Amino acid sequence: MKAVILAGGFGSRLSEETTLRPKPMVEIGGRPILWHIMNIYAVHGVTEFIIALGHKGEVVKDYFLNFHAINSDISIDLSTGQTTIHDIGNQHHWKVHLVDTGLSTQTGGRLKRLREWLAKDETFMFTYGDGVADLDITALLEFHRAHGKLATVTTVRSPARFGRLVLEEGKVVEFHEKPEASEGWINGGFFVLNRKAVDYVDGDETIWERDAVERLAHDGQLMGYRHYGFWSCMDTIKEKNMLEELWASDKAPWKIWR
Repeated sequence: MKAVILAGGFGSRLSEETTLRPKPMVEIGGRPILWHIMNIYAVHGVTEFIIALGHKGEVVKDYFLNFHAINSDISIDLSTGQTTIHDIGNQHHWKVHLVDTGLSTQTGGRLKRLREWLAKDETFMFTYGDGVADLDITALLEFHRAHGKLATVTTVRSPARFGRLVLEEGKVVEFHEKPEASEGWINGGFFVLNRKAVDYVDGDETIWERDAVERLAHDGQLMGYRHYGFWSCMDTIKEKNMLEELWASDKAPWKIWR
């Protein structure tokens, strides 16, 4: 199974960190938050990733091109230029596809551009490159397969600045993107999708949360998986510092791998 991760936005609300790198490459505990997200999937056996690049995509490419060397001991013979990488046993058995999806493409448009990377009727994971959770990916997938709809969104509790969902017996009957004043179950990312859900995206200008997801909900094709545990995005420097403090204190709830 593949996981698609959006990593192409400008991260304007975190401009202190994103001038020189895309937001998914902002580090928590010395590792990009993108790495943290990938580990959440990998511990449940999802180890093939399609990363949707845009703003500063070359930074993401450089990180993965040098991943093996960065995470191993190396010896360099300066007289010949020969380099030896010493595997210290902590390498990840992941396959990573890095795909340019345009500089200003919207969230839905980025997913649409990846359509050919997905097989017909394939089920795949889909999330944002700035949110972490102590989420049971296996249980999420089982929930999705049991209801038979095209899409599942992981719903979490959070303040009203995020999109609000109304659920009835697990089915998402309303999807409101960022209401001004309300609290309740909101879009936490970590979607499970059938490739047919991508057909709800019209083109590059389609905003996944505002257009495609609302249409899926209207058609009765969107279900909500309630996650009662930890979840946080990294939209602001305050949130970034909070995640950093949790990691430094060895109390990061999303670290479900060992």
